[in-house]
Amino acid sequence: MALEKGIDKLVQDFIAAGRPSPLSQNIDERRAGYVASTVLAGEKEIRVHVATQELDGITFRIVSPLNAPETLPTVIYYHGGCFVSGGFDTHDNQLRQLAYYGNCRVIAVQYRLAPEFTFPAAHDDAERGANLVWKYANTLGVDKNRITLCGDSAGGHLALVTALRLKATGLWQPAQLILIYPMLDATAYFESYTRNGLDYVITRDTLLSGYDMYLPHTERQHPDVSPLWRDDFHGLPRIHIITAEYDPLCDEGEALYHRMTEQSVNCTCQRWSGVIHGFFQLGGISQAARDVMRDVAWRAGAVAGPCSKE
Repeated sequence: MALEKGIDKLVQDFIAAGRPSPLSQNIDERRAGYVASTVLAGEKEIRVHVATQELDGITFRIVSPLNAPETLPTVIYYHGGCFVSGGFDTHDNQLRQLAYYGNCRVIAVQYRLAPEFTFPAAHDDAERGANLVWKYANTLGVDKNRITLCGDSAGGHLALVTALRLKATGLWQPAQLILIYPMLDATAYFESYTRNGLDYVITRDTLLSGYDMYLPHTERQHPDVSPLWRDDFHGLPRIHIITAEYDPLCDEGEALYHRMTEQSVNCTCQRWSGVIHGFFQLGGISQAARDVMRDVAWRAGAVAGPCSKE
């Protein structure tokens, strides 16, 4: 399918600018560019309450619908940014829209970024953040039986690995995972890295340079670094995977679906056509972005438990 009109213009502008590479930017420039791109997210959702809270050394952004019930189904959200950028500011509108359209509480976890903090800092923060939400569920207004782990790109990776770590400890499990074009394979094995790796704004270099900064001393085949290749998915909660047609990560997201199914996980996968990596944050120019937001919000708000082990 052809690129959506708004996304096609974004891609053509990127190509006309000479396909600027993150390899030519320092980390501050790269992070500032990500923040600047939020103008493409569309009109800011204001029918929510937003608060920032620190719990035991981890900072959370908590977004709730106005006049919400005391206890709500909850999304624990991990932002994207290739492990080196992103945060509450880059994902502000998405967190707000998820809370409003899903009638759920959204709790985003701020994890440490590379190159200042390398593996396993982000993974450890993601796991600890989830456990803190569980620990303080009553205070935060979280329905323990209706927790979704969700994230985009690097955040989708962290959501998956966090669920695997939680399964291993046996303390609790979320009701479901929603993985939005997750980074899953640091070896860049799949053909979509070549097919979609040059022209579509978030390039092969963008993704692999993130791995380079986060994994300077870690093997790319490490099971927490390339979770696609793991054989311990059995026992995970139901999972929904979102892929994008023109994404370097498209093939690995769909390969995860097949591996999950082979390991008896209740898993679904949907490829969104005419869009690129990062389209979840392009609601101002993309109808697919607006549609996928409503879909993710519906899944988060409609989730049913129980999945706890108390």
